[in-house]
Amino acid sequence: MNGPQVHWLDDGRRLHLNHGPIDLIVEAFGAAGERQAAYAQAVERFQTILTELVAELPELRKPARSLTPTPDLSPQGGGGLGRGSFPSALRGGVRGGQALPSSPFTGPTARRMAAAVAPLAETFITPMAAIAGSVADEILAAMLIGRRLDRAYVNNGGDCALHLAEGQSMQLAIAGTGHGLADRVTIRAEDPARGVATSGWRGRSFSLGIADAVTVLARTSAGADAAATIVANAVDLPRHPAVIRQPACDLAPDSDLGERLVTTGVGVLSPTEVGAALESGMAVAEDLRHRGLIAASALFLAGQSRISGPISLPAVSHSTEKKELVHA
Repeated sequence: MNGPQVHWLDDGRRLHLNHGPIDLIVEAFGAAGERQAAYAQAVERFQTILTELVAELPELRKPARSLTPTPDLSPQGGGGLGRGSFPSALRGGVRGGQALPSSPFTGPTARRMAAAVAPLAETFITPMAAIAGSVADEILAAMLIGRRLDRAYVNNGGDCALHLAEGQSMQLAIAGTGHGLADRVTIRAEDPARGVATSGWRGRSFSLGIADAVTVLARTSAGADAAATIVANAVDLPRHPAVIRQPACDLAPDSDLGERLVTTGVGVLSPTEVGAALESGMAVAEDLRHRGLIAASALFLAGQSRISGPISLPAVSHSTEKKELVHA
């Protein structure tokens, strides 16, 4: 495997960082000097992030219920857990001013992953469910240290970490709606969400459910990533003959899902069946929202959709505002 790769995209504004399975698009907005420094910090932090994760993969593949709880990490704020020049930041420090509990993980990104899945440990989930969002959060945290940026985002294959200074906003394209990129949401500085993630059986990762896509907005990208996984798993019709499943380990021998059946195909479903599957996912999404773990979610299957929380796709789908568009 080649080492970390860094180059500018053709527009000269967005930075592309790639190393093995990690593929990031990074963009910052603000004064030129601040942007340049933020990009340099992102590149430096990126150099070791994959090797740090590989060193802890055996533990990261274990179910969350078997791991010691860790605090919820945020890509913004003061304090730190990380190694080297770019420690992971905690928004306002550890909650309640308490010291960090013990954790089986030493790397800051691994700790983000564990923190994201800890509140979901009552069901099966491993820290790997939050890996893409956690990497995005970690790189954004590095970019923000000592910097004054108007806006910034790190997009890791559709899982995005966002920074918005006061008065700023950013527009996101929501996947899975069946309308291309017509469906968009705008996140403003006053909104609680700073992370967005999408999961579904058609995506890059395995899913236990049949959702075409589930997009979640949450306080962190890691939290959105973990929650999207859980909600997408819940959009399901167990033992339905039109749903094709295979053991995850047959498709990827080192999968954290082991022998659990993952979806590889979904045949024709009746509108009633589609609705029932979406309602199963909505029950989980609403529970997560009422627990304060997510801000909102959008669930999509076979042309139908369900919305939990303050997302109004029709209200923003035809916006012509000249803002950057982040693909979620």
